[in-house]
Amino acid sequence: MAVQEHPGGLMITEARKLYTGEPVWTAYRQPRVPAEELGQPLSTDIVIIGAGISGAMIAEALSGHGLDVAIVDRRKPLTGSTAASTALIQYEIDIPLTQLTEMIGIERAAAAWRRSRVAVESIAAKIRTNKIDCAFERKDSLYLAGDLLDRNGLEAEASAREAIGLATALVDGKTLRQDYGMKCDAALLNQNNLTCNPVQLTAGFLKAAIERGAKLYSPVTVESLTETANRIEFTTSDGVRISARHAIYASGYEMPEGVHPKKHDIASTWALATAPVKGFDIPLFWQSSDPYVYGRASEDGRLIFGGEDEDFADEGKRDAVMEEKQKALERKLSKLFPDERFETTHFWGASFGGSETGLPSIGKVPGKKNVYCAMAYGGNGITFSRIAADLIAASILGRPDPEAALFEFE
Repeated sequence: MAVQEHPGGLMITEARKLYTGEPVWTAYRQPRVPAEELGQPLSTDIVIIGAGISGAMIAEALSGHGLDVAIVDRRKPLTGSTAASTALIQYEIDIPLTQLTEMIGIERAAAAWRRSRVAVESIAAKIRTNKIDCAFERKDSLYLAGDLLDRNGLEAEASAREAIGLATALVDGKTLRQDYGMKCDAALLNQNNLTCNPVQLTAGFLKAAIERGAKLYSPVTVESLTETANRIEFTTSDGVRISARHAIYASGYEMPEGVHPKKHDIASTWALATAPVKGFDIPLFWQSSDPYVYGRASEDGRLIFGGEDEDFADEGKRDAVMEEKQKALERKLSKLFPDERFETTHFWGASFGGSETGLPSIGKVPGKKNVYCAMAYGGNGITFSRIAADLIAASILGRPDPEAALFEFE
C-alpha cells in the first residue's frame, strides 16, 4: 500500500482501487446523499474520515448529542468499498468458536461471539428506527462442512456455540439437498441474521446523521495530521485546514499504515451475481474451506456468490485474474447447486481486510490522544462496523464500554 508520511507522524494512505467490475447493486435504485464542498477552514468537534458503512454508522451514533460532526471522503458518497460488499450480515465470526477459543481463551472468544450477536440485532433495530429502505430481510445462515471442519468438526462447533447460549442445529446432507438444493455433507444452521442492499443501508445511515446536524464533505482528501494538546489539525490536498477535538479513521481498506496492527492484512476476493430466479430463496451460507465460498439470495431471487480469496492486495494482480476467478466461482456454484442453472449477470473483484483472529481492531490509535480507528473487518464487515460505531461513540461520549478491550489495538 502506497503511503506518504507527514510531520504529524501518522501515515496517510493514498487512494486505492477498491474494486473492479460491476457490483450487483448497480442493478437497483441508487440513493442520493447530499454532500457539500469544503472551500474554507472547518472547525468541528468530530471529524470522521470515510463515508462508507463504518463512517455512516459512527456518524449516526454520534450525531444528535450536541456535538458538531463532520464526515469527509475522498470519493463521492456511496462509491467506496461498501459498494462492493455482498452484505451477508451475520454474527458468526470468520474464525469458528472452537478455534478462536484456542487462540484467545473461552471467556474472550465467547464474549466476542455474543457481542457480534448483539450487533446484528442492533443493526436491525437501527434500520427500523431510522426507517431505512434497504431491502432488509431476516435470514437464517448455514455454515457448510468443508476441508477445515468436516461433519465431526461441525458437531464440536455446534456444542461450543450451544454452551455459550447460541442456539445451533446440525443439518445433514439429505436435508440440505431437499430444503435448499445444496450438495454438501452437513452444515450448522443458525437463526436471525439478515441481508440488505449495502449501498442503500449506508445512504440511510448518512441521511439520518445529516438530519441530526452532521455535515458530509466530498470530495476531500486529507494529507496531513498534527495533534496538539487539545486539537487535531488536518490539511487537505486543496490546502484547506480542518480542526477537530476528535478524529476517527473509518477509511476501510485504505488503512493508515502507521496504525496497522501486525496481524492484520489486506487481501482480494471476487463475487458474482446471477439473473433473478423466480421464487429462489436460501439462507446466508459460507463454507469451512480454504479458500471458502459464501453466498446469499437477493430480495428479487438473485444468487450472490463469492470467494476464491487470495492473500494479495495489488489491484493489478487482482484485475489480471478476473476471468479465471469468474470461471472458478461458476464451477464451484454449479457443484454446490447441481440442480440449478444460473446465469451470471454481474462480476467484480474487491479488497477486503482480515486478521489472524477474525476480529477487528477498534479504539484509540496507540500513541494518539484523541485519534480513533476501526479496521480489518473480514467477512463480518457490516456487523463489526456496528460494534465500531457503538464502542467509539461510547468512548467519546464518556460512557466506556466494558467490552471495548476485546477489540482494542494490540
